[in-house]
Amino acid sequence: MLYRIAADGLVLFHLSFILFVVFGGLLVLKWRCLVWWHLPAALWGMAVEFFHLPCPLTDWENRLRHAAGQSGYGAGFIEHYVWPVIYPAGLTPGIQLGLGSVVLLINGLVYLRLFRQWQLRRTP
Repeated sequence: MLYRIAADGLVLFHLSFILFVVFGGLLVLKWRCLVWWHLPAALWGMAVEFFHLPCPLTDWENRLRHAAGQSGYGAGFIEHYVWPVIYPAGLTPGIQLGLGSVVLLINGLVYLRLFRQWQLRRTP
């Protein structure tokens, strides 16, 4: 029972992390100190998508599910929980590159704006 609760909690954390990777730059516009948390998270999220790296949270959740007597799942978090809601077909490497590009675009625009704000403050 505790392993199942831990696995479910990890799913919520995983989803929160993904949302932070995609939209955390918007929080940085308000709270500048979050840049030290968001920038590495965004870089990691893009690396996972661009280089098709396995996410350690997925493996950790599968281990907790197996310890709870559940079967776990073979695919990654996005493929198992998020992608079937949007499109029932599987996640392809091309789509992963697209997702990584969306993360790069959103956060690139946010950090460009942030950089320009910093420049304006420094210019007398």
